[in-house]
Amino acid sequence: MDTVEKIVEDFASDIAMSPFSSGTRLRDMIRAIRACKTAAEERAVVRRECAAIRAAISENEPELRHRNMAKLMFIHMLGYPTHFGQMECLKLIAAAGFPEKRVGYLGLMLLLDERQEVLMLVTNSLKQDLNHSNQFIVGLALCALGNICSAEMARDLAPEVERLMRSREVNTKKKAALCSIRIVRKVPDLAENFMALATSLLKEKHHGVLISVIQLCTELCKANKDALEYLRKNCIEGLVRILRDVSNSSYAPEYDVAGISDPFLHIRVLKLMRILGQGDADCSEYMNDILAQVATKTESNKNAGNAILYECVQTIMGIEATSGLRVLAINILGRFLLNRDNNIRYVALNMLMRAITVDAQAVQRHRTTILECVKDADASIRKRALELVFLLVNDTNVKPLTKELVDYLDVADPDYKGDLTARICSIVEKFSQEKLWYLDQMFKVLSLAGNHVKDDVWHALIVVLSNASELQGYSVRSLYRALQAYGEQGSLVRVAVWCIGEYGEMLVNNVGMLEGEEPITVTESNAVDAAEVALNRYSADVTTRAMCLVALLKLSSRFPSTSERIKQIVAHNKENIALELQQRSIEFSSIMQRHQSIRSSLLERMPVLDEASYLVKRAATTQATISSEKPAPAVTPGGLKLPNGVAKPTAAPLADLLDLNSDVAPATTAASTTTAPSFFLQDLLGIGGTNSSMAGVPSSASTDILMDLLSIGSSPSQSGPLAPNFSPPGQAETKPVPAIPEAIDLLGSLSSSSSLSAETKPVPAIPQAMDLLDGLSSATSVSGLNNTAHPSITAFQSATLKITFDFKKQPGNPRETTIHATFTNLTSSTLTDFIFQAAVPKFVQLRLDPASGNTVPASGNGSVTQGLNVTNNQHGQKPLAMRIRMSYKVNGEDGLEQGQVSNFPSGL
Repeated sequence: MDTVEKIVEDFASDIAMSPFSSGTRLRDMIRAIRACKTAAEERAVVRRECAAIRAAISENEPELRHRNMAKLMFIHMLGYPTHFGQMECLKLIAAAGFPEKRVGYLGLMLLLDERQEVLMLVTNSLKQDLNHSNQFIVGLALCALGNICSAEMARDLAPEVERLMRSREVNTKKKAALCSIRIVRKVPDLAENFMALATSLLKEKHHGVLISVIQLCTELCKANKDALEYLRKNCIEGLVRILRDVSNSSYAPEYDVAGISDPFLHIRVLKLMRILGQGDADCSEYMNDILAQVATKTESNKNAGNAILYECVQTIMGIEATSGLRVLAINILGRFLLNRDNNIRYVALNMLMRAITVDAQAVQRHRTTILECVKDADASIRKRALELVFLLVNDTNVKPLTKELVDYLDVADPDYKGDLTARICSIVEKFSQEKLWYLDQMFKVLSLAGNHVKDDVWHALIVVLSNASELQGYSVRSLYRALQAYGEQGSLVRVAVWCIGEYGEMLVNNVGMLEGEEPITVTESNAVDAAEVALNRYSADVTTRAMCLVALLKLSSRFPSTSERIKQIVAHNKENIALELQQRSIEFSSIMQRHQSIRSSLLERMPVLDEASYLVKRAATTQATISSEKPAPAVTPGGLKLPNGVAKPTAAPLADLLDLNSDVAPATTAASTTTAPSFFLQDLLGIGGTNSSMAGVPSSASTDILMDLLSIGSSPSQSGPLAPNFSPPGQAETKPVPAIPEAIDLLGSLSSSSSLSAETKPVPAIPQAMDLLDGLSSATSVSGLNNTAHPSITAFQSATLKITFDFKKQPGNPRETTIHATFTNLTSSTLTDFIFQAAVPKFVQLRLDPASGNTVPASGNGSVTQGLNVTNNQHGQKPLAMRIRMSYKVNGEDGLEQGQVSNFPSGL
């Protein structure tokens, strides 16, 4: 504000020198406004002055017009309305003298804009002043036109501006070039009128004219492709000459900035070169030598020199430069990283993130310096450096880079650990080639920053652990050691407790010792102690305590000698204030005390989790759509690839598979209350808060598969899967599960990757005295059901493909059916890249086994088979329904077929 007031006071001084006014009143008004103590006093002063100005306007006193306009501009700067003085601007502009025009044009630029209709009245005055003999009046008109020019004014006055660009006066040419920038922006069609003029003005010696013309050329390139091509042919030589002259020029006081000759002209020329050289090999080749000269000769010990070097690097990276020149540019950025100035290091990191896509190998040479920036005191530099390190990681350097980041994690600021932990976990998951290395790094991260690890990360770790049978003993021992030292890390406690519950006997007996691993002495009581300590320590964390209860329940079966102690621990939580824990304690106590006959079956080790299905579902929860149309094999943290049947398609084929536009609904039984097609689609898609069971396509549900598996945080009526003996999708159980009456659904009669269906009614609270398992007596033996034969069906047939389904019921579980699908090619051409996908309603769970092959031979030469495991949770109430989709290639061309299976035999 002081600067603005000084400008107005300068005008006041000019007015004071004018014979028409004394200028004292303006100073008096400014002094009175500054002396106001409150906003109300200021408003009163402004109202009084505005009233006086209105009176002077109505009396049409030309000798007061200068002063009144200066006062109005100051009032406008304070934010008060001044529209009533707009016409006074036009009167001052129409005056003959320079002082009047100066104040009038300044008022015009401040009080009006191009949207004001009053502006149309000033076009004629501007045209007259542009043709005035006084160069200073011409400059005022050009300055005003360059600030408030509308499209109509641009068309009317463009010829005058073109003429003035040929003027002999240096200041007039400079202002005309700046004014033409506004004209080109408002009317891009006029760009062709200025192309030749701009090219000719590049031969000027005056730096002010050169900067203005170069800016005009930049605007012309943006406005018109023809102008861009014209300037590429006619301007490159001139720009190279300008840059060479200004780089090699001797000391000139008027252009010197910290020992650098006119850095502003340097930067303008380099920016224009970047626009002209982008995508043009010939222009780029012509620039290479001068860019190399600027990059090597410019001093970097001054900020002005660093600005030129940074712009030079941007230009080199933006054009089709040679590889040697790009390496030189990246080395300049490497020197920037060693600078003490935070701003220079920050812009260098930003530029390196763009340069890595151009020449990753050259950026890799500065990896050590970049890693030091990760430890910088400035938070913005740390964050940007961490993003750059993430881009630098590849298969060859992942181990040393990860080690550096993990080592720094131990001493990093708490506020920074969240971002650092997320990046490390992402790197380890993406680039790990060995499961042992992956597990070691994840254990370190959990130990050092377990409270910052997100849920999906430790869920994925548990899935990998369940699949790494040869490393389960090593893992449980490593986690037990870490738990003793870092028991305050929440995610570490959850993973460790889960492993102790599953593989406790491996911990106690030192099973699966690796070469070079030291044995550990852990008793059965020690294992129970670890779970009990975690249960008591995390009193406010329902998730951790629930997992501890499950682990204790499993240990009671693994270690019979600790059974009584575990009964007491579990019973202690029967009156827990958290309903989730209270219910589980009651259920688990009942299992241990009254139902010994089913306890061993319920508490078997968790079946191997389907790693591929989990990764597909995890990707679906974090990415709304998957870009690749052709399913690509996804590498898991342990190096495993997704099998056929669980590849990742796009979101669009999923919609096609479900046939969202179809009006045909499958036949339903009388027990089903849903008949409209829209309701069937809701069942199929799982709308209403439950997951749809889909194989071969990612689920759109947001619920994590492992959270479903553990059933943590759900309502009390969904607490079942904490008794984890039920197989997840994608894996068969190690032992048959006995048929259990509906009374124990609270223990998890649903499979581990599904949530309760929308039709499931909430289970009311049950008094503690009532046995939740009263449907079975403690001596009841569980018997299986005999196999039931079902006829084969033709599920799908077209001119190309025939699919038949054979059925087999699982003993002891009427809900579960194994389907053997046979795919037969009916044509004489081989079908390659064959993928079968299926979708079922939410009350059905589906698992696809890997197919016997992905090539279906020609007719008569064989077929491809694939297994499907289907669990109908509404068995006897709703029939099976399935939509299928087959994609393949025939002679190099993509083929796609889909259909609906509605002829399943009854009883499935």
